[in-house]
Amino acid sequence: MLLDLKPEQPPTLDNFVVGANVELIARLRGLGNTGSFESIYLWGDPGCGKSHLLAASAANAHKQRPVVLLPAAGVGAELPLAPGCLLVIDDIQQLGAEAQVALFRAFNATRFLGLALLLAGNQPPLRLGLREDLRTRIGQTLIYEIQSLSDEEKSAALRRHAIERGMLMDPAVVHYLLRHGRRDLPSLMAMLNNLDRASLEQKRPPTLPLLRELMQTTLDLDKDLDPT
Repeated sequence: MLLDLKPEQPPTLDNFVVGANVELIARLRGLGNTGSFESIYLWGDPGCGKSHLLAASAANAHKQRPVVLLPAAGVGAELPLAPGCLLVIDDIQQLGAEAQVALFRAFNATRFLGLALLLAGNQPPLRLGLREDLRTRIGQTLIYEIQSLSDEEKSAALRRHAIERGMLMDPAVVHYLLRHGRRDLPSLMAMLNNLDRASLEQKRPPTLPLLRELMQTTLDLDKDLDPT
């Protein structure tokens, strides 16, 4: 049995591919300061890196202040808020009725408790299916749409990721992956990781023919799982 000794790196603000999101990353770094009481809302297409940025921001801020990091499903009628903490909630479009009331109360308590808020959803605030008073509060935050990477930026990120994994890879592999793979970076990274594992298991170099085989196998599996 071959052991994969290249564990995935935890999400950080340093290993996020910034692209056109320079101002956003600077804002997120600022949330680590105990004197920051900003409220920030992120949104973007699936795979744009929202969850990465929330986890990375929470880890960065945890060095200096209390942090409460929750998925929408983990928000109940009460939020465990400590004075001066950073509250981070992902997928707020999934908040239930009681959770929406709890988040609205958190907005009201920001000045009293010295809170900072970092929220993320799949739509701009006006399109969120939430109660009107909460949607209005979210609309008053600093709102950032996470900007997608260009193909050149994705290519550079994939090459860097391959180097970090110790992969000696033909540049044609990255070119083919960008042309025929899924467009979001997490999916592209996952396919590159799968190529590395297949290369180790089959004792073959990570070449274009192996990538084609792997992508065809993935396509066949997707078809088998599709009930239609």
